[in-house]
Amino acid sequence: MNPIELSIFARRIDAVCEEMGAQLRFAAFSPNIRDRLDFSCAVFDAQGGLCAQAAHIPVHLGSMAYAMQQIVTQRSWAPGDFVALNDPYLGGTHLPDVTVVCPVFIRERLMGFVANRAHHADIGAETPGSMPVSTDLSQEGVVIPPTVIGRGGEIDQQAITELFRDARNLRDTLGDMAAQCSANRRGIARLEELVEKTGEAQFLQALGELNDYGRQIACAMIAKIPNGSYTFTDYMDDDGQGGTDLAICVSLQVGDDNIVVDFTGTAAQVAGNINCPLSVTAAAVFYVFRCLMPDETPACAGSFAPFRLKAPSGSLLNAKRPAAVAAGNVETSSRIVDAVLGALGQALPDAIPACSQGTMNNLALGSSSDTPWGYYETIAGGMGGSKHAPGLSAVQTHMTNTQNTPVEVLEINFPLRIRRYAIRTGSGGPGWHRGGDGLVRELEFLEPATLTILSERRTRSPWGLHGGAEARPGANFLNDEPMPGKVWREVCAGDCLRIESPGGGGWGLAS
Repeated sequence: MNPIELSIFARRIDAVCEEMGAQLRFAAFSPNIRDRLDFSCAVFDAQGGLCAQAAHIPVHLGSMAYAMQQIVTQRSWAPGDFVALNDPYLGGTHLPDVTVVCPVFIRERLMGFVANRAHHADIGAETPGSMPVSTDLSQEGVVIPPTVIGRGGEIDQQAITELFRDARNLRDTLGDMAAQCSANRRGIARLEELVEKTGEAQFLQALGELNDYGRQIACAMIAKIPNGSYTFTDYMDDDGQGGTDLAICVSLQVGDDNIVVDFTGTAAQVAGNINCPLSVTAAAVFYVFRCLMPDETPACAGSFAPFRLKAPSGSLLNAKRPAAVAAGNVETSSRIVDAVLGALGQALPDAIPACSQGTMNNLALGSSSDTPWGYYETIAGGMGGSKHAPGLSAVQTHMTNTQNTPVEVLEINFPLRIRRYAIRTGSGGPGWHRGGDGLVRELEFLEPATLTILSERRTRSPWGLHGGAEARPGANFLNDEPMPGKVWREVCAGDCLRIESPGGGGWGLAS
């Protein structure tokens, strides 16, 4: 194929993922998917290699890219199959992220797969919002190994209902699952059209050339990094169970056309839920290097092929079952990004920004009363400054790409009132280019509820770079009383929760 033909093919297969995402969003029931856009869509080849992905949630898609081969090669597939899973140790990330995978057949030949992953605010965990301060995977909700939920194009509603029998809001959960299946149907139809239009042989040839092109771009990026070894250590605040200052150590071994990312020296897996399955660790690593590639880089397996990952089994970044992982997907993944960027900052001092907020400030709320409800959101913060510009304020950074829940949507759907939503002025680190500021989000409970917070950068501040100052860490308050970074509480009507998110670090010495 010539470059123009390859570019057109890449855009067409990207469009399949984008259309799947639109279908999922507008068919979903829950604000978490419909309004916060906490979902991702992708296309894979017949062997489980990534072909394309929409620009949705980095931690979802990088982890699917890493784990899909394991998922699709361990079973036989037939046209019209729908398979759901969320098991972190069998290709998932954490339990709220439910993945639906479907094969695409053309004249009885398996041509590939479509998949989407969506975060369910209710997965039947011990606490509403399904992000508990847990110590075992079993406390985090229903664990779904790869499970058939449809055959011959027909969805087995009874099977889905049985899977989610412990959900507090079964209506929304079933509605969201129906939306996920609908998105895959749309993806199957569009991929079939693309294969029929290009022809099977040319389609497969185009995938091969797309992967070759992605590998070439990745290798060209690596060639700009001086060969050598670059190390960095960053720390998790705590695991919520007494463990503190938990090291994430990374060593980058940069060669001419490959990079080995070695996490030897990282803390062992812990009692709390900040452990990561290896797929999440891979997602964070892939994300960082993808940021160094040009915008036109295809999101395919070839673009990630030059990177090799090492993480000791039983460590924080390659945990063993049944370690709890609810916060690993959101908090530890953020710190992996910080550590890898810190190491790259030594090799590419002008290209790497200071540390961003380094947390998703996870807030889960709900009640098991006569009218049960559950709500989950992540809260934006400050972006690190860089050589080229100050950091942005009040944005989601790195491993998450969700939107906020609009105040109107939150207050219509849940017994909550937003009291304050504002920029946390002065929380960004000073520097030649200062870091962005975090947020203040304060809400009032209108009825008794359970709240859970899983947050980081409460004791260790986001770092500055090249003389820039660190940012202010985040803070959590209930009725103006400080709370830990990882905590759950029973609250009463009239209680007020305030979360102050961290800023981003400054870059360079202030003038």
